[in-house]
Parts: sequence; structure tokens; C-alpha cells
Amino acid sequence: MKDRVRDICMIAGMVLAWSIYYAVSKRMVDITGSAFSTGFLLRAAALLFLTIQLGVTGGFRDLFRQGRVTVILVIIGVFGFLLDLFANLGYRFGGSLGTGTALLKTDVLMVNLISVAIYRKRLYATDWIGSILMLIGVLLVLGLDFSAVSFRPTDLFFLLSALCVTANAFIIKAAQEKHAQKADTISYYNNFVVLLLFALFSVARGDLKALHPAATPGFWWLVLLGGLAQTCIYFFYYRNLRRHEVWIVKLWLLLMPVVSTLIGVFLLNETLTVQKCIGIGVVLLGAVVILLREKLHSRTEANHGRR
Repeated sequence: MKDRVRDICMIAGMVLAWSIYYAVSKRMVDITGSAFSTGFLLRAAALLFLTIQLGVTGGFRDLFRQGRVTVILVIIGVFGFLLDLFANLGYRFGGSLGTGTALLKTDVLMVNLISVAIYRKRLYATDWIGSILMLIGVLLVLGLDFSAVSFRPTDLFFLLSALCVTANAFIIKAAQEKHAQKADTISYYNNFVVLLLFALFSVARGDLKALHPAATPGFWWLVLLGGLAQTCIYFFYYRNLRRHEVWIVKLWLLLMPVVSTLIGVFLLNETLTVQKCIGIGVVLLGAVVILLREKLHSRTEANHGRR
């Protein structure tokens, strides 16, 4: 019972942290006009919180004892940067926003396929049904107009971003299981590498010079909130990856648009449309199918055993 409550809290924390981060990130991009300077500012704030966290837990010494595993930790950071870069390129040069949104969410199906084909995980028909239901529900919540979806060659950037997200999840899990890396160590390396890359691009483009923090009240508080949310993402996401299969963690992240929508309705006076209501219902239906996985298949396997 305690483990179940703990799992629910960890998953809820992950979904909430990611929802807050995306809301802050979108707001910061609107304010700064640059995804690169936004990435730099939020990761810099996250570095502050991660440093405090390691100082409290005494994990600094682990940062300098990695040896050859450092290469893997750096790769995780590079993939973390690339997934943002490809998504931004897709939004800049791709087709419709709806197409990009749909393609970015294909990481759920990619994870399922890799889990089966490479890692030999057993996924039942109900797992696929639950996954597809949640994916369709999310697209409805996001307001996707299926009739307006079109595809351009530059939309491949979205698929590359989804592929980087997928690959990074498996690399992180491998770093934890095969190389006994702590979640906080991976977090620090990941954030530091991404911060450096965002800094390089921001300086090269001159985006940091164009910042005017004084023109926006509460600018630095918003940056700190985004950095804290990113730190919480590292904390919850990496620990969930250690305890659960990658495909399960990815599915629960599909609840994020639902949480964001509810936040918008109750705190920002946004309108809850019929399509969004239907989408929330479909997402929850898919989640129920996944939650009943053990009960459904333990009974089925028991019946087969009797025969």
C-alpha cells in the first residue's frame, strides 16, 4: 500500500512539474522572443537549485567519480538539447502547429515499439489500446483539428525531436540500471551540458543582448519558477524511470496536457470546450485500461493455466 501511494505521488509530481515548466517556458519565449535565451535562463536557474540540492544531500563528490561513464552522461545532455532544438526548428520551418503537436506525441508509440522489438518487453493488446486512446485524447485536449493536418518534409524535425526524447529515456534508464548512476548525478550533468549548448547558441545569435528583464514585472521570479519546475522534473522523472518501464512513464506524461488545461480553466479563466472535455474523458479511459492491466491479464493467464 505504501509503495502504491508513493508511486502515485511520484507520478503526480512529475506530471505537475512538467505542466508548470511548459507553461512558464511558453510564457518566457513570448517575453524574450527567443527559445534559446529562454532555455539558457531556465537551465541556469535549474543549475542553482540543483547545486543547492547536491549541497544538502552531499552528492557533489559523485560528480567527479564517473570515469568513462561521463561520456554517457554528456550524451544524455546532448540529446536533451537536441530534442528542444529539433522541436524549435520544426515550429520555425514546419507546417501547421497541429501537425507538429501530433508528431511530437509519437514518442509514446516509439517507446512502445522499442520496448517490444529491442528490449523484448511483453505488451498486451490492451496496452496498445490504452496507449492509443490516451494519445488520441491528448490531441483532442490540445485542440488538434484533424481535418487540417498536413505534412511537409520539414515536419521531420518533429519526428527527430520525438526520437531524441525516446532515445534519451532509454539511455537514462540504462545509466541507472547498468552503470548504477544516481538520478541527481544524471540531472546535474544533463542540465549543465544543455545549459552550455543553449549559452553557445544564445551568444552566437545575440539573443542575450536583446533581453530586457526590467520591461516585464516579475521576470526573474518567473525564471526561478521555471528553474524550480525543471529541477522537480529531474527529481521525479528520473526516479520514475528507475522504478517503472519507460513506456509506462511516457504514458503517464500524456496526462500533462490535461493538467495544463485544468490549470488554465481554474486559474487563468480559459474556456473548457466540448472537444477538450471529450479529450479528457478519452485520456482517462485509456489510463483506466492501463491501470487495470495487472488485473485483466492475471485473470486471463490464470484461465489459460487451468486449461
